Amino acid sequence: MILKSKNVLNAEGKQYHICCKPGDIGRYVLLPGDPFRTDLIASFLEDAKLVAHNREHKTWTGTLNGTRVSVASTGMGGPSAAIAVEELIHCGADAFIRIGTAGRVCEASRDESLDGVIVTGSVRDEGATLHYIPVEYPAIASRQIVAALSASAAKLNLNFAEGIAHSKDSFYGQHDPDSMPSSARLMERWEAWKRAGVMCSEMETAALFIVSSIRGCRAGAVMSFKSMEDSIRLACDAMSAIISEDLKKRDSKPAI
Repeated sequence: MILKSKNVLNAEGKQYHICCKPGDIGRYVLLPGDPFRTDLIASFLEDAKLVAHNREHKTWTGTLNGTRVSVASTGMGGPSAAIAVEELIHCGADAFIRIGTAGRVCEASRDESLDGVIVTGSVRDEGATLHYIPVEYPAIASRQIVAALSASAAKLNLNFAEGIAHSKDSFYGQHDPDSMPSSARLMERWEAWKRAGVMCSEMETAALFIVSSIRGCRAGAVMSFKSMEDSIRLACDAMSAIISEDLKKRDSKPAI
């Protein structure tokens, strides 16, 4: 059984925060955090049109190889990302690739030849997803999307490692733990993530993976250490491959 969340609409009958409705959004969505990055990502689509911009949520829809694809910003952090994904699902989306930047964590991530990380799962060091399900439930990416991103990285000659992300709520808890009353706890936990091989740290992938998993959708993420444009090219190529796979599956179904 797939659990569906309630539609919360504004006075115009659109999703309350992203201000979109069914028909505005493609089934496939690229998700930056920053609304200003949506403009750059939308330039990689054909015939992209601005659909809506409310608060931190800016949405474009265009096409990739003739299939409708949207770009929608989640804003910063798990609560905002969860809202965006819930409302995009209400509008008909079911496949997501987050495109973002991240900080390096473990020793392996310090390899300067790495362009970034294809995220396979996330440490749930945040609070938003606890309102969905207990922390023992894993935040994992879709195998199909991880495979597509890895294949596209090889095809494009980009050096993205597969690995785990650390999703947190506090930017300054990571970058300035000494100023926090709980600095000893923060630094102890950070050392644990490093020793466990966590590749990068950011703020949204856990929310994306948990909401998508519970709602029966597919989600993945590519986090950049260097060039945002390389990450966009990678995500667009992978999304094109996913679209092609979906079309083949649809066409292979026997007629009733």
